[in-house]
Amino acid sequence: MRLASALVIAGALAGCADSDFSEESDAPLAPGKDDAPGYSVSGAKRWYLAGDALTPADSSVSLTVTAPAGTQRVSIYLDGRYVKRATKSSSGTFTATLDIAGAAIGEHQILLAADGARVAFAERRFQKSHPLYVQVSNDWDDPDHPDDKLERQERLHARHPALVVTHFVGPYTFTDPRVSPARRKQLVDWVNRHARDEGDEIGLHVHPWCNFVTASGVTCRTSPSFAYATGDSSGYTVRLDSYTKPELEKLFVKANELFVANGLPRPTSFRAGGWTADTHVLAALATAGHLVDTSGCNWSRMEEWRGHAGASLYDWNRMQWSSIDDTSQPYYPAEDDIQADRAPHLPILEVPDNGQLADYVTGAEMIAMFRANFSGAALARPTVYAIGYHPVSFSEEFFTRLDTALTEIDKHLAKDGAGPVIYARTSDLARVFPRPAP
Repeated sequence: MRLASALVIAGALAGCADSDFSEESDAPLAPGKDDAPGYSVSGAKRWYLAGDALTPADSSVSLTVTAPAGTQRVSIYLDGRYVKRATKSSSGTFTATLDIAGAAIGEHQILLAADGARVAFAERRFQKSHPLYVQVSNDWDDPDHPDDKLERQERLHARHPALVVTHFVGPYTFTDPRVSPARRKQLVDWVNRHARDEGDEIGLHVHPWCNFVTASGVTCRTSPSFAYATGDSSGYTVRLDSYTKPELEKLFVKANELFVANGLPRPTSFRAGGWTADTHVLAALATAGHLVDTSGCNWSRMEEWRGHAGASLYDWNRMQWSSIDDTSQPYYPAEDDIQADRAPHLPILEVPDNGQLADYVTGAEMIAMFRANFSGAALARPTVYAIGYHPVSFSEEFFTRLDTALTEIDKHLAKDGAGPVIYARTSDLARVFPRPAP
């Protein structure tokens, strides 16, 4: 009787040798460090992204397996559970597509076993993560920039093909009489070409230079200056927040007019000169159609201004942006408090300048701040890291600083399956971080 029962069971197992349920209900053991001899697996990436309104989700993993002659079936397991068998082609290779749309954020394991083997011939691990958006920008402090500064920006793009930049253009380029019409056209053609060919964005940067302020129909202020105790007759270093909301609305309307009249698109992203924005600056920006501000300043990184005789830039930013640091993330400021994320919100996204500008931080410091935002593990939510430079001061030293940081960042690009990094235009971040419901 025992022999007959054993024969019946053996026969049943033999009859179910190709059954997913019986043979493949238990995951195999992981292999050693390398794939088993005779097998090769391609197609799997190390990183896959959860989607959002800007970035499509990676919903599947595609695998192609080359196996030794005579292999009949390849079974695939995800996180210890049987998923499916690969499809065998006429050439003898096996292919499969795994649905990971429902996979949780974090690390996952794929095991592949052949012909019911209890030890897998290959293991692949991958991370599913939200994106790390890297926002690179520049601030047009001056109305013109020497050609060597333009060349360095072109070189930066050439060395980092995935890079996109937000150019915060100054409207005083079009009101300063020192800039000739021919030079204005050269600068417009240059930045438009980068928008067309590189996918860059053209945003707005405002220092209240008197030539621009008066062209806007506003009386120019010469104080308070963030750089000089006695004021600034040019208006350049005057705090933008010293202007009233109606005056600022006139400035931003004029900036829009100047951009369009000179062949630039109407801007929807902004950074204040000296980061000197407050709630009424942001309210005026929203009225002018802006979506994103990035004046939130990582003030502790600009220690070069600390104790500078007659200058208030460091102390003003330390008070105005006291909560902003290396890892501060986008938020919608309250109507009465630029640092508070609570209702009622202003209708403009604040993207803190958490990585600062190359004028104030070295390449090593930028890399350290990048790693503070991305430890190497999957991100539980979309994250932003912002760095940049001033074109007018974009020296070879500052180029090297930024190039050093971008070289490290490029090692983690999502497009290569090497990490969660996506270079993003500033205005596009409003799609990732929608305004909270009232």
